[in-house]
Amino acid sequence: MSGHSKWSNIKHKKAAVDAKRGKVFTKLIRELTVAAKHGGGDTEANPRLRSAILAAKGQNMPNDTIDRAIKRGSGEAGADELHELSYEGYGPGGTAVLVNALTDNKNRTVSEVRKIFNKHGGNLGEAGCVAWMFEQKGRIAFNKSDVNEEKLMELALDAGADDVIDEDFEYAVITQPSVFEKVRSALEQSGIKQESAEITMIPQNVVKVDGKEAGQLLRLMESLEDSDDIQNVYSNFDIPDELMEAIGQ
Repeated sequence: MSGHSKWSNIKHKKAAVDAKRGKVFTKLIRELTVAAKHGGGDTEANPRLRSAILAAKGQNMPNDTIDRAIKRGSGEAGADELHELSYEGYGPGGTAVLVNALTDNKNRTVSEVRKIFNKHGGNLGEAGCVAWMFEQKGRIAFNKSDVNEEKLMELALDAGADDVIDEDFEYAVITQPSVFEKVRSALEQSGIKQESAEITMIPQNVVKVDGKEAGQLLRLMESLEDSDDIQNVYSNFDIPDELMEAIGQ
């Protein structure tokens, strides 16, 4: 979990900067559109759409922008055909890397993903080569200064969470995807401020990476995250704190 939580923290710090360039909004709009397309525009019946709206509001996206994206996905307004794709590969140090993309051009995206892997000491693998190393889970993070661990543990477990994990500066509530929204809502109603809430892929074990390979791996992760077609990137690395902090500045 350590590598996952550190990279997650860095991503949220970077998101504030990226949002100024519109990059984060572009990715969120795509997710809103696809979520509405596959599950409909009714948030009560579409948990993926609820999560997408939560993420969009977390980045202060205007409500009319959210509504337009949902309408495009629901067929009420024109939208480009977006394809959901997953890529798997290996990063420096033998790490596993899982990539989720939304694109209107499959050939362009796979070419770009392969180029990024090759440039930063990794290689794109076959479907299924690393996905088995990850589990889909809900993750709701809280700043330690905002919550009492025992109270959070009691509330989370009562609501149906699997566990509460101590992760450096945060407590992370881990849930099954099926009860993620129920747990998130219950914790929100308790009045505890949430730092982030998402359905994510959590590695079942981690690989320690240091030195030159650590730097290469972080550059690989950043380059993948910066691609317009890529929505999410997951890996199973564990890198020393000082290197993680350096990339997060």
